[in-house]
Amino acid sequence: MPRIAFALRTILLFLIFKTDQMRNVIYAINVTVDGCCDHTKIGGSEEMLEFYTNFFEDIDLIVYGRVTYELMIPYWPDVINDPASEKAEVDFAKAFCAIDKVVFSRTLDSVAENARIVRVNPGDEIRKLKQQPGKNISVGGVDLPGQLIELGLIDEFYIVVHPYIAGEGRRLFDHSRLPDRLSLKLVDTRTFDSGAVAMHYVKQ
Repeated sequence: MPRIAFALRTILLFLIFKTDQMRNVIYAINVTVDGCCDHTKIGGSEEMLEFYTNFFEDIDLIVYGRVTYELMIPYWPDVINDPASEKAEVDFAKAFCAIDKVVFSRTLDSVAENARIVRVNPGDEIRKLKQQPGKNISVGGVDLPGQLIELGLIDEFYIVVHPYIAGEGRRLFDHSRLPDRLSLKLVDTRTFDSGAVAMHYVKQ
C-alpha cells in the first residue's frame, strides 16, 4: 500500500509540474552568411523542408504578422493540390497547414479557416498564449519576432545559416532595440548536405 500511495503522489506531482509549465515561444529563421533574411536571397532544399516538417511536430500554434502570413498563405495550401509538387514540399505543406495560426494585423479582413486575426498588443496576447495549455508556439517573420525579443518573450531560437553571401537586403535584427544584451546558450547544431548549418539556442 505505501508503494501505491508513493506512486500516486509521484504522478500527481508530475501532473501539477507539467500543468504549471508555460509553452515556449520559438523563433526559426533562415539567413545568409552575411545575415540577410530576405527569403528571395536564400535557396531551399528537400532536406531543409524535412527539417522544418520535423520542427512542426512540437508546435501547435504559429504566430505571424500580416506580411509573413500573406507570403505563406495561400502559397503552401496550393502546393498540396499541385501535381507538380515534390513529396518533401507536400509533407511540409500538410504539416504547416494543419497547425492553427494567429495573425497580428490591423488591416487584414479575413484569414484561413484555422487562423484568427488579433488586433491587440502582441506582447499582451503572447503572454496569454504562453500560459494556455498546449505544445510550443512558433513565431515567424522579422518585425514581429523583433518586438517579442525586445519584450523577452522568445525562449528558443533556430537560426539556419545558408552558404551564401547576399551582399544586399535586409539584415536580421537590424532594427531591434534590446534593453540589455541577450545571452543565448547553444544546445544543438546540424549541418546539411547543402552546407547550411542550423543552430538551436535557448535564452539564458
